[in-house]
Amino acid sequence: MADADDVLSAEADDHFHDECGVFGIFGRQDAAAIVTLGLHALQHRGQEAAGIVSYDGTQFHVEHHVGLIGDTFTKQRVIDSLQGNRAIGHTRYATTGGAGQRNIQPFFAELADGGFAVAHNGNLTNAMTVQRALQKQGAIFSSTSDTETLLHLVATSRERDLNSRFIDAVRQVEGAFSLVAMTSKKMIGCRDPLGIRPLVLGDLDGAWILASETCALDIIGARFVRDLKPGEMVVVTTKGIESLFPFEPQKTRFCIFEYVYFARPDSSVEGRNVYEVRKRIGAELALESPVDADIVVPVPDSGTPAAIGFSQAAGIPFELGIIRNHYVGRTFIQPGDSIRHMGVKLKHNANRRMIEGKRVVLVDDSIVRGTTSQKIVQMVRDAGAKEVHMRIASPPTRASCFYGVDTPEKSKLLASRMSVEEMAEFIR
Repeated sequence: MADADDVLSAEADDHFHDECGVFGIFGRQDAAAIVTLGLHALQHRGQEAAGIVSYDGTQFHVEHHVGLIGDTFTKQRVIDSLQGNRAIGHTRYATTGGAGQRNIQPFFAELADGGFAVAHNGNLTNAMTVQRALQKQGAIFSSTSDTETLLHLVATSRERDLNSRFIDAVRQVEGAFSLVAMTSKKMIGCRDPLGIRPLVLGDLDGAWILASETCALDIIGARFVRDLKPGEMVVVTTKGIESLFPFEPQKTRFCIFEYVYFARPDSSVEGRNVYEVRKRIGAELALESPVDADIVVPVPDSGTPAAIGFSQAAGIPFELGIIRNHYVGRTFIQPGDSIRHMGVKLKHNANRRMIEGKRVVLVDDSIVRGTTSQKIVQMVRDAGAKEVHMRIASPPTRASCFYGVDTPEKSKLLASRMSVEEMAEFIR
């Protein structure tokens, strides 16, 4: 039976979710505090749990907590426990292994030549196969996360130095990975050869930073240096930074949903400002699918930039006809048949004064199950709209993703079983 939270969550938030965000800094005395701020900026990439591992020159310190960054890591006693001038952190949204304390990253272990910590954004598609092989060799897994596989691969590698063992490990896995790892002597960043998930390099007064997005650099006043290239591995030590390319070149497969939904609008991804990309998509949508209407209304918040672009290109006024409640948390209500479909109104409410008697164009970033779109259209009709038109700023999603995105099985994706015309009829 579905959990009450899960049912209402599915009704109220019919979007894809990225798996997580990573952040690391090397060479700064207040490293853990800086990582905490960086993770705050990356909170949109994962809200289930967070963790930080630091190193003080003698020993490693680990803090793992369920919940938001602000729930725990803003407490002074927690920051004080994370001593050292280098640290890595992680915000988690589980796509592999489920939630729970044992799956919180960064993962840490004492290996033969010292401590090793690793945090991962993405999903290893061959993790189960590799795990079974490792278990036959005697490996004992303490979590159900695919990321722990990397820890065991590094630990069991027969290569002589850490860099070579790390390369040996990542060459054995497949799928999407943007990694930040740390030992007592170095910090490592690595992107899979397909470049599916983002990873950027920054600098803060001489301290090197690795982060999932540039917005995490902005919050601490760091300088953006560059995006890591697909298949690139960077090694940061007290002597500086080294760039390696341990993989055979492959055709890039960057995830378009970073632009559509996952990344924060104020981030720049692969050289493009996310907000500007979303606006351009909205403008193109207005040219491809014009409509006579009185106002353009975004489905907030992710549909807002595309709606602005649509409005500007179409010459139709932009209005905030739907207001989002940003303070909706988990609910303790057990959803019966009369309550479970109210989930959308917990999060969105129509601004009747702006909508009544108007021909409305709704703009959203995507359609997943279609449940939210259907209810929002009805909500706008109930608010007195004369006409309701829906425009979506991404192509139909017809298949599940296994590269670090929380997507339902294919049968639950509306576009997998309906044409665009049938989808329009379903949500109208």
